[in-house]
Amino acid sequence: MDTTNKPENELNHLRFHLPHKHLGPVFGEDWFALKAEAFARFFGTPVFLVSQTGIVGLWIVFNILVATRIWHFDEYPFILLNLAFSLQAAYAAPLILLAQTRQADRDKAHSEADAKHREDLACNAAQQTANLLELINQNTKLTELTNELSKRIEQLTAEMHAQVIQKRPAD
Repeated sequence: MDTTNKPENELNHLRFHLPHKHLGPVFGEDWFALKAEAFARFFGTPVFLVSQTGIVGLWIVFNILVATRIWHFDEYPFILLNLAFSLQAAYAAPLILLAQTRQADRDKAHSEADAKHREDLACNAAQQTANLLELINQNTKLTELTNELSKRIEQLTAEMHAQVIQKRPAD
């Protein structure tokens, strides 16, 4: 696709979001905030859910069948597993809230940019309508002028024809 002849604003479909670019997210753009958000987003994926279910299943099977005979690592009621879940929940909740807040900020900026774009489109449509009406009025005036000039040419032609016939010598 050749984009050399297009203006820059036609190339960037997010150009209406640029005025909102200065709005930084509440938690910043640093490494930790980005990684925390990515981690929080990972919590809702099927990969995470299947992986966690598999690990918990292996943990229980290992501790019931193997560890109780060899070494008493985490016997039923699996206190260490419950502690791991509690620790995971303690970190997961704030990380999920962080991701939701950052997404809400992005959604708000996009919504404002979209509203401004719609307003600009409405203003442009109104301006184009006014321009079209002006062009129609000019066209009407030109048509009337052309009609008047055509009538005048017809009248002058008739007058000249009458004078030529009067001055013509009889054959």
